[in-house]
Amino acid sequence: MPVPFSIRLDEATKAKLDREAKLEDRSASYLAQKAIETYLDAREYKREIIRASYEAALTEKAFISDAAMTAWVESWDTDNELPPPEPDIFRE
Repeated sequence: MPVPFSIRLDEATKAKLDREAKLEDRSASYLAQKAIETYLDAREYKREIIRASYEAALTEKAFISDAAMTAWVESWDTDNELPPPEPDIFRE
């Protein structure tokens, strides 16, 4: 069952919300609810991915160093783009 909830929006955001609501033939509150749900679902998914990655890292034996990863990312969109790095840190 829906419960009332109040938020403050700046005029430009409220105008955009109202315009979109009219285009979608929905209420502004419906669109705001869907936007909030989407945001919260994305945040939850991100936390789950981070948790799963952390748990996987606890059992892995090979890692890619920060230096190797940084060099790869910094090479993106350059004339000398590097291939994805291979693990360079190993533990027993």
